[in-house]
Amino acid sequence: MTPSPIDDAGLAVTEIADHLNRLLADVFALYLKTKNFHWHMSGPHFRDYHLMLDEQASQIFAITDDVAERVRKLGGTTLRSIGAIARLQRVRDNDAEDVSPKAMLRELHADNLQLVEAMLDAHAICDDHADVATASLLENWIDEAQRRAWFLAESVR
Repeated sequence: MTPSPIDDAGLAVTEIADHLNRLLADVFALYLKTKNFHWHMSGPHFRDYHLMLDEQASQIFAITDDVAERVRKLGGTTLRSIGAIARLQRVRDNDAEDVSPKAMLRELHADNLQLVEAMLDAHAICDDHADVATASLLENWIDEAQRRAWFLAESVR
């Protein structure tokens, strides 16, 4: 087992790792949904929406390794399969064949706000255990998710 840099390692590692693993499952689910909508975008604003969603998907995917490696640095274990993602994710899939562009953007807006809430919950747990390193990472990810939500909201006004 990896030694933990946190003082009260036992409970802290379990609580923080649990929150981060659920967050990681949500991040993977949101990444795939964002790519799904990117691939299936249509309509008069196709180019703008298609490019925005591709940029957002890249930003979402970029944090996956950092989330998982933070769990490992703390001494925890992380996701090992698509099944684990399916069991832990709170961001709902969308398998519909025909979703309007505005519905896609509204759904992703809500999903990014849901991700912000999950990150804030994880941040609170980090604060409880004085895990400033994880809290600092979460603060940047919260800002990025809020920015994505803002762009999505403005795109459907």
